[in-house]
Amino acid sequence: MARARIGVARAMTAAVVLIVAGQAGAADVGQAASVPQAEACVAEAPSPWQIRLRALGVITEDSGYVNAVPGSGLSYSNTVTPELDISYFFTDNIAAELILGTTYANIDGQGAIGGLGKVGKVWLLPPTLTLQYHFTDFGAFEPYIGAGVNYTIFYHQQAGSADDLKVKNTFGAALQVGFDYMVDEHWGVNFDVKKLFLKPDFDVTVAGAKLTGKAKLDPWLIGAGLTYRF
Repeated sequence: MARARIGVARAMTAAVVLIVAGQAGAADVGQAASVPQAEACVAEAPSPWQIRLRALGVITEDSGYVNAVPGSGLSYSNTVTPELDISYFFTDNIAAELILGTTYANIDGQGAIGGLGKVGKVWLLPPTLTLQYHFTDFGAFEPYIGAGVNYTIFYHQQAGSADDLKVKNTFGAALQVGFDYMVDEHWGVNFDVKKLFLKPDFDVTVAGAKLTGKAKLDPWLIGAGLTYRF
């Protein structure tokens, strides 16, 4: 009788060991399966960074004046230049964009100072930071609007008919509208229009007379190019 009880106890112990071992093995398999899934989720998380490379048309308004010269006016050349922008997405809808590019403008006298012809030439570096709202309800077509601030640096300034020319660095507001059309997960095409409100002061010396004035550039920046999302 005692031997029978010992045999039953041994059988029950073996059964418990088998059950526990089976449950542990199943748990290990479940954990092993969950690791690739977790890694896949991490791998699929989109990067918040985006860059664009555009061809940018800079179209200025021909307005401005020289103080103390009634009827004076100014006009400026339009240009096309390459431009790079870097965007960071805080959410799917909210992003910040910084544009980087440089171009030049020829400055010509108009009206009462039209006889001066080309007054000078300046190069512009106008980094512009905008905060954007991106609409995400249209599939591959992703329009956006934005507003921000611009700080334009004028450098390599050359006098023409003037003896000396100094256009002063200045801040300005910026408005923006555009869209990306995404061809796949990473690549797309972009069209973008910005309006800068840019009215720098300047000092100019003509025939030994030192004068001041304001150049009302207020350019449109019209760009088209490629989008890449990391």
